[in-house]
Amino acid sequence: MKVESGDLVMPGDFLGIVEQYLPGEGTFDDNGTIKSSIFGNVNLDLVNRQVSVSPLTGSPIVLEKGDMVYGQITDVRSQRALIDVQGKSGEDRELALPYLGAIHISQVKNDYLERLTDAFRIGDIIEGKVSRITGENIDLNTEDDDCGVVKAMCTRCRQFLEPTSMKDELVCPRCGKKEKRKVSSNYRI
Repeated sequence: MKVESGDLVMPGDFLGIVEQYLPGEGTFDDNGTIKSSIFGNVNLDLVNRQVSVSPLTGSPIVLEKGDMVYGQITDVRSQRALIDVQGKSGEDRELALPYLGAIHISQVKNDYLERLTDAFRIGDIIEGKVSRITGENIDLNTEDDDCGVVKAMCTRCRQFLEPTSMKDELVCPRCGKKEKRKVSSNYRI
C-alpha cells in the first residue's frame, strides 16, 4: 500500500521502508519498516526523503520550570499549602499527568508572612510559577505580582470575595467580612 501526503493514519500503520524515506516526527523504525506512532496526517518530504505524521489531536501538556499554572488549594498547613494543579495558564489542553503542587511559606511573597492562612485558604483558586518538578509533584512560587489567589470565597458565607483598595485584602460583598490573601494582579471578580 502506497501512502500519500494528507493520508490519515493510525499508530502502527505502514508508511514506507527505510530505503525510501527517513523516519520523521510521529513515526518509528520497526526493523526497516517505517510505521506511524500517532494518529494523524502523513507528510511526505520528497526533497529530504523524509516521512512524518502530524498529530490530529493536541498532545497533552508536560510542565516545565517557569510555566504558569493554576489550581485549587486543597490543604493549608503551617509551612506548606497543597494544590491540585488543574492546567497551564493560557492553554486549553489537559495536563499529561495529574500534578500535585506545593507552595512553601517562603515562596509565597517577598514580604514576611507569619501565617500561611493569611495568604491562602482551602478552596482558593491560585495561579503560580513552577519552580521545581519531581515526578508528579511540583513546587510553586507566587512571589510575582501576577501570581497568587485569582478567585476566593468568603469563609463565613461562601460568597465570592472582591478586592479592596488595600494590598492583599479581599472583602465579602454579602456579609462584609474582610480576609487576607496573597492576591494576584489577575484576580477575577
